[in-house]
Amino acid sequence: MIKKIYIAGPLFNKHEQMYLEDIAKELEENGYDCFLPHRDQPPEVKESDLKGTDMSQEIKDLIFKTDLDALDAADLTVALLTGQDIDSGTSAEIGHTFAKGKPVIGINANERRYRNLFVEGMLTVTVGKIDQIIVEIEKLN
Repeated sequence: MIKKIYIAGPLFNKHEQMYLEDIAKELEENGYDCFLPHRDQPPEVKESDLKGTDMSQEIKDLIFKTDLDALDAADLTVALLTGQDIDSGTSAEIGHTFAKGKPVIGINANERRYRNLFVEGMLTVTVGKIDQIIVEIEKLN
């Protein structure tokens, strides 16, 4: 039974972050427990740490461990696939989830692009809109 969901995607601008937050909102309103990397870091990671590129190695290590623990605890990953190519961090999260034998739902926001076939092969299913994610999760349960 799928309960915990890791939400993967690029975090480089407010638009991407808001889209990921919209995914989390839809899932949480339907009873799922979601981890969103830019939202759900421990208190030691300050918001200012996430805005810059000059964070300490200690903070980088803490973020990595927090994200990895959340990936391992999740039953499923939902991955935002928009952009010129699938974001490298998102690809790593997809690969980790796939290697653990867990499903990955990709969401392409109805964007038409050629995708990396290796990464695409790790996706359980791809949807175009946020409201289609719940339907696909129900099929997996």
